[in-house]
Amino acid sequence: MLLLVWYVSAGAQTITPVDQLPGIPDQFFSKINSKVQKLNEQLSAKTEKYLQRLLRKEEKIQRRLSRIDSTKAKQLFPGAQNEYSKLTNKIKNPSLNSKRLGGEYVPYLDSLKGSLSFLEKNNELLGGTKNLTEKAKNALAGVSQLESRLQQADEIKQFIRQRKQQIKEVLSQYTKLPSNLSKQLQNFNKEVYYYSEQVRSYREMLNDPDKLTQKALSLLNKLPAFQDFMKEHSMLAGLFGLPAGYSNVASLNGLQTRAQVQALIQGQLSSAGSGGQQVLQQNLQAAQAQLNQFKDKLKVLGKGSDDMDMPDFKPNNQRTKSFLQRLEIGTNLQSVKSSTFLPTTTDLGLSIGYKLSNYSTIGIGGSYKVGWGKDIRNIVLTSEGVGLRSFLDIKLRGSFFLTSGYEYNYQPAIAAFANGGQREIAWTESGLVGISKIVSLKTKFFKKTKLQLLWDILSYRQMPRTQAIKFRVGYSF
Repeated sequence: MLLLVWYVSAGAQTITPVDQLPGIPDQFFSKINSKVQKLNEQLSAKTEKYLQRLLRKEEKIQRRLSRIDSTKAKQLFPGAQNEYSKLTNKIKNPSLNSKRLGGEYVPYLDSLKGSLSFLEKNNELLGGTKNLTEKAKNALAGVSQLESRLQQADEIKQFIRQRKQQIKEVLSQYTKLPSNLSKQLQNFNKEVYYYSEQVRSYREMLNDPDKLTQKALSLLNKLPAFQDFMKEHSMLAGLFGLPAGYSNVASLNGLQTRAQVQALIQGQLSSAGSGGQQVLQQNLQAAQAQLNQFKDKLKVLGKGSDDMDMPDFKPNNQRTKSFLQRLEIGTNLQSVKSSTFLPTTTDLGLSIGYKLSNYSTIGIGGSYKVGWGKDIRNIVLTSEGVGLRSFLDIKLRGSFFLTSGYEYNYQPAIAAFANGGQREIAWTESGLVGISKIVSLKTKFFKKTKLQLLWDILSYRQMPRTQAIKFRVGYSF
């Protein structure tokens, strides 16, 4: 009887009605509101900025083209400012009547909007509290606004691509274009490419849900009512309408079962003889290899999206990142052996770098010098000074970088020696140049290791003379 009761109760738990689902936490809506509001503001501001840049570049092309052919210039740029103003107003004031997201499908956005719509219609999941119900409505409004903005961003991409093609076709009619006109066309093409990449980066940010949102969505996915709701109201349901009775077992009558398909394959292999199995494996491997090639081509061309125009220049991937995303925080260590005046010291450095491009990083930092004594038999921890640093890394090839830097170092022992025993404040200069090697790390804390071999070209004029060759090991977060 106990086993029977346990079996019945376990079976009853597999079908979870709406009113048995645990309450959705308040933080779920706060997280959604924060993320969606941030993306809405960024997408609107960035789009407006790119449209202003493109308009200015069109105006420059028009002025230069008018010197060659004023008639063509008037025909190519009629009312360009009005067109760009309309697009700017659209992205600032998005319409919420959009039925479908244009361009690339965003699975997380689909699930998020469906979940919020479901919770709005089944507010008993929220405990019936007015506060949570209002938050759910606000979150749904923000998601709908973002959906509309992404759709309008796709329309803007389509428009500027058409403008790019129109300008290119007109300018291609001239055999000899002035260099400044060709340069302006190239700059226009760059802005078109970077805007497409910017929109794609926002889609990727949207497809990266936090743990709390994932937990809430997985909780909802256990509900049969939610599953039925998504089959009817999701974006995919609008694109691929499911027939009535799709989930009914009776609709499977007449279809081949797995056992029948396996028996059919086995019969074909038997008729092919002993080599049939080998031929099947070869065909499957060839098909898999061909499929992987197609997937790689899609990644290279458009990275899974509709952005299929290849740039005719080397793109700077840092341009589509925010200021904070371009920062790189790191730490490094450098030890110097003891001398007549100085103990063995270790510099503990902390730096922050800003990526100018894919190939160069500029930054500043500081260091603290710890003394260890003269030798292993006389270990004494002392404070030996501080340092201020600046650096520039330029990529040479592969994981090798050319590194240069300028530093100020203060060590009381050197200051006392230079001033006849008086401990006055005195800073020494270091001018560094050398090679850095980046080693990638697969750890949660450190992203990569940086090995540096540097030459201090200003060490020879210091009194007492400091070590000219420096070796540093750094780690970035």
